Amino acid sequence: MNDSLTFSPKLLQGLGAPVLLLAMLSMIALPLPPVVLDLLFTFNIALAMVVVLASVYSARPLDFSVFPTVLLLATLLRLALNIASTRVVLLEGHAGGGAAGQVIEAFGEFVIGGNYAVGLIVFIILVIINFVVVTKGAGRVSEVTARFTLDAMPGKQMAIDADLNAGLLTHDEARTRREDIARESDFYGAMDGASKFVRGDAVAGLLITAINIVGGLIVGTAQHSLGLGDAAQQYTLLAIGDGLAAQIPSLLLSTATAIIVTRVSSSEDMGEQVSSQLLASPRTLAVTAGVIGGLGLVPGMPNLVFLGLAAPLGFMAYRRAQRVSVELLPDGAPVRPSTSASPGSAPALAPALPNGGNPGEEGSGELSWQDVEAVDVLSLEVGYRLIPLVERSQGGELASQIKGVRKKLSSELGFLVHPVHIRDNLELSPTAYRITINGVPMATDEVQPDRSLAINPGQVFGAIEGIPGRDPAFGLDAVWIEPGQRDEAQGLGYTVVDAGTVIATHLATVVQKYAHEMFSFEDSQALLDQLKRTAPKLVEELTPKTLSLAVITRVLQNLLSESVPLRDLRTIASTLLEHGATQQDPEALTATVRAALARQLGHVINGDAEKLPLITLAPGLEQILQPVGTAQSAGAMPLEPTLAEKVQNQLLERARTLEAEGMPVVLVVPPALRTWIARWLRPAVERLHVLSYNEIPDNKQLEIVATLGDDLGIAPA
Repeated sequence: MNDSLTFSPKLLQGLGAPVLLLAMLSMIALPLPPVVLDLLFTFNIALAMVVVLASVYSARPLDFSVFPTVLLLATLLRLALNIASTRVVLLEGHAGGGAAGQVIEAFGEFVIGGNYAVGLIVFIILVIINFVVVTKGAGRVSEVTARFTLDAMPGKQMAIDADLNAGLLTHDEARTRREDIARESDFYGAMDGASKFVRGDAVAGLLITAINIVGGLIVGTAQHSLGLGDAAQQYTLLAIGDGLAAQIPSLLLSTATAIIVTRVSSSEDMGEQVSSQLLASPRTLAVTAGVIGGLGLVPGMPNLVFLGLAAPLGFMAYRRAQRVSVELLPDGAPVRPSTSASPGSAPALAPALPNGGNPGEEGSGELSWQDVEAVDVLSLEVGYRLIPLVERSQGGELASQIKGVRKKLSSELGFLVHPVHIRDNLELSPTAYRITINGVPMATDEVQPDRSLAINPGQVFGAIEGIPGRDPAFGLDAVWIEPGQRDEAQGLGYTVVDAGTVIATHLATVVQKYAHEMFSFEDSQALLDQLKRTAPKLVEELTPKTLSLAVITRVLQNLLSESVPLRDLRTIASTLLEHGATQQDPEALTATVRAALARQLGHVINGDAEKLPLITLAPGLEQILQPVGTAQSAGAMPLEPTLAEKVQNQLLERARTLEAEGMPVVLVVPPALRTWIARWLRPAVERLHVLSYNEIPDNKQLEIVATLGDDLGIAPA
């Protein structure tokens, strides 16, 4: 049996922090030789440089999430080093500057020229810069950022939920973004505390240097019989050299703290951000070069210096101007994104020609069927200012967002939603868009492409400045805000989305509402082909033996018009096969299928909730409506117009009350009346669900919450 201990690199990875802590304890308790002090001072400066550069090159603060811990350890290391150097300075300072190590001697002699008065002034200025400017500012930024980050968490979580519901995010992406939000809150909270260590370190450095000067004067004069001038010269130089050797790394770490807390998350590091934002405008560089060059021509000014700086600035402005290019066609016509937002597709740009002409046929005398444009099943037309939302070369993500919407809706509705054809339309206003189905406009609205939409979900904690508007998908009050106001709006409880998300979400609601109009014979056949892979005998018996494809398609369209998904196609096909031999009417077959999908209907209405709230018809109102069912007079109105309006208004009041309490609006009626009442009342209450008695799911507890027509004075005969 081998009892030997085998060490692996993984075992040694966790020894860094304990070894560093033991080293700091050793520096505090044990006297260190000057050589070790030189090594530790050099390591301290190198560590500070590494931390600063890591802060500069991090694309976002969370990429350097270990920074608060590193800052604490570096501060403790420097304080322990101060204690060790103080011991050496006071014990060996009478022997000369080299007794405390070459680093302290170099900072005392070379950096401040051997003049302790100058050194004292330089040290005080350095401490003021570190303590009053950098550290205090970084601490304030950390405190404010931590507070606003914590306040903005609910809004950010709601934004993630909105993107997830709109199909713009997968569950894994949403989980990752939630984890990032939690890490961001923890990071800025830790930075708020770590900045206090940095500020305390600056104060400690000043006090330690003062104590070293006073202690050196006492030790030099009392113990080593030095004159006051000699003691002041030797011990003050050593104390200030020690202070400078410690304060320079402290200033570097304070600067790193300020950099990391003032950074904005980006895909670029700080150098790239400065280059792309500060030096990106040729006009800025040209004006600066002109002003500096003008000052260089003034008599008495250092002409060579000013003109020498103006020349490279002017050259940079010239080169930047050459790189900036605007892509225009020879005739100045705008571009037309012509793309289908299907998986793997990318926007392809084509010139927008008058009347949608084809440049390849210009001048030809004969027409052909190619001149007759096919109507797109689903299309999105945008104004010219919204084109950058589509072009991926300009950072547009609308095409990929629509792809996510199609994927989510296809999963929910149970059939493959048609690709979205995106094109520009010069007849629209620059910021407008229009959604069409089968060539017919279904929705039109406007967005602000350079702003974000702050949506009021119903309860916010204050108003925010911006352009008043509304959410086109759900009609909620909203405000168009500047991108820099995003965190403020989320902190107040608003749900903030960009213009592309607004369009994609609106498109999703329109597709859900009019899915039955997009569903075609080809879609019906594709669904049956999919089902045939797992249930070939069922499909073989269903069509064309029992029902024609036209009848099946009509039934599926009826289900989609009632917001019934087609996911459970096996149950739908089995029910049609069972009743199709004796019934060929699509409306009657739809009612039969709905009854078979009762549990699925209940899940669509209120999910996994145990109780199903119901609104029933008053006996008198139901008796008046019975002729519709008995005579099969669909479209007839058995109520006088005034009474019909009262019924609709009463239902609208009941619906508002239920929706305010977060409950669905479900009206239960006799089977013979269900289709007619749904067509009559749904325009008044858009989110109304009308169920017949045999469609009530058996896995729900029923709760009668209201009676329609109970206070209209209708008495049963």
